[in-house]
Amino acid sequence: MKAPLPAALCAALLLLSAPATAQTATPAPAPFPATPPKLIVAISVDQFSADLFAQYRNHYTGGLARLLTGGVFPSGYQSHAATETCPGHSTILTGYRPANTGIIANNWIDQRVGRPDKTVYCSEDESVAGSDHNSYTVSDIHLKVPTLGERMKAADPRSRVVSIAGKDRAAVMMGGHKVDELWWWDGKTYVSYAGRAVPPVVQRTRDAVAALLAQPQAALPLPGWCKPLDQPITVGDQTLGQGRFERAAGDAKGFRASPASDAAVLAMAAGLVQDMKLGAGPAADIIAVGLSATDYIGHSRGTQGTEMCIQMDQLDQALAGFFAVLDATGVDYEVMLTADHGAHDMTERQQQRAMPMEAHIDPQVQAKALGAAIGRDLTLAGPVLLGSEGDVYLSSDLPARERPRVLAEALRRYRAMPQVAGAYDAKEIAATPMPGGAPETWTLPQKARASYDAQRSGDLLVFLKPRVTTIEVPGPGYVETHGSPWDYDRRVPILFWRKGMTGFEQPLSVETVDIMPTLAATIGLKVGGQDGRCLDLDPGPADTCAR
Repeated sequence: MKAPLPAALCAALLLLSAPATAQTATPAPAPFPATPPKLIVAISVDQFSADLFAQYRNHYTGGLARLLTGGVFPSGYQSHAATETCPGHSTILTGYRPANTGIIANNWIDQRVGRPDKTVYCSEDESVAGSDHNSYTVSDIHLKVPTLGERMKAADPRSRVVSIAGKDRAAVMMGGHKVDELWWWDGKTYVSYAGRAVPPVVQRTRDAVAALLAQPQAALPLPGWCKPLDQPITVGDQTLGQGRFERAAGDAKGFRASPASDAAVLAMAAGLVQDMKLGAGPAADIIAVGLSATDYIGHSRGTQGTEMCIQMDQLDQALAGFFAVLDATGVDYEVMLTADHGAHDMTERQQQRAMPMEAHIDPQVQAKALGAAIGRDLTLAGPVLLGSEGDVYLSSDLPARERPRVLAEALRRYRAMPQVAGAYDAKEIAATPMPGGAPETWTLPQKARASYDAQRSGDLLVFLKPRVTTIEVPGPGYVETHGSPWDYDRRVPILFWRKGMTGFEQPLSVETVDIMPTLAATIGLKVGGQDGRCLDLDPGPADTCAR
């Protein structure tokens, strides 16, 4: 008989209003357990910056409070320059930076593809006829390296690999090429690759979410410690900052950008652990869980209003329910939680809060505008530059003799712009050694090198100055973003927890590429060749990396 959706998570999904409960005192734990865990639970909270973690860590009483009793690395780094969702997720369970994963951005330009805008999405198969980067077939073909789950399967084919997320790119990049179950929210329901059977727990989650969407959502309660943030902010035609996640019946976008979205993903993940009996087989299993609501809330409402404060509270409680279900299975599991990138608050609120230098990008900085100006001044016909975020490409229509002249002129003009911190051509970045050492000390070219792939990166890379956002004009659903090479976008927490481990905190910087070898060591899996290093999770004389 199949178990229903776990009661603790159904409550989080359908009610989203459970009061916080106090943590009970426990005896001091022993050092990190010597036996390998049977289940790895790898969680990514999209846009969960180190700054957001620091702001709210004293208010956590649920799942995040539990993780604070484990190994805490509050200054983890997505150390590369392209701090976007797809590159960030590609580092977490591969141990490689985007220069090696091949995932340089959410989107890049490939002028060989047969589509008008030449844009390729990171988790698509662009060879599918009739597709474009907004309407695509999800695929793992662009990920160039294996994930931890793939390495586990190679060592023992009996290992099961599951990946569940609110975004396809999160599920694909953490799951990899060989997964037993892989599901994501497509804007309407939870889907997977074509032809895959729908497990009963996925169907139950679909039905529960459909029932939830059929009803309006009343305002969620505001925790008392959120009240200082209950202040309006005007952004264009919107007034934000005081939202409580009220939602009309049928509002799928509102659901996506709300705590209910994360609760549903956690409910499905918990159900798959139960139904598949993950962690109960002869080999270690892994489940990756991508929680996307924090990112959607940040983009649409910013990080410093009641919306994000409620999200932090609800995320904490939903994780508590998830861990309670895992506890009940009796499985020896290990948790890792991190983020794919950081972010900082919307320009308008920052300007009001002692940051008058915050600014929106000047439209003339955009590749299309600059290319048009260069083409006009150099009397060149047709397109000159194509851009995708910080990657700028010379048009393949340019005559070969004109390419050096256009590249030099583009670099000259970019470097003269007051909002630009640096502009580099591909040869300069390719010649930069792959960086090492403390990531907070890296130069702009070094950060760019960690993201650079000669097959996919631009002919030049352009970086805006700190606190200049790539949003020209904010609008509904898009008032704040990330993607810069600055530490507010690079820094994320990295948390490890396992029952019986001795907790500690290491404030010095580490990288998200360190996660894969760290987890591999705890299950006795030998790995090598990756960019990251193993982090010793035993604060005493023992060394989890030496097993």
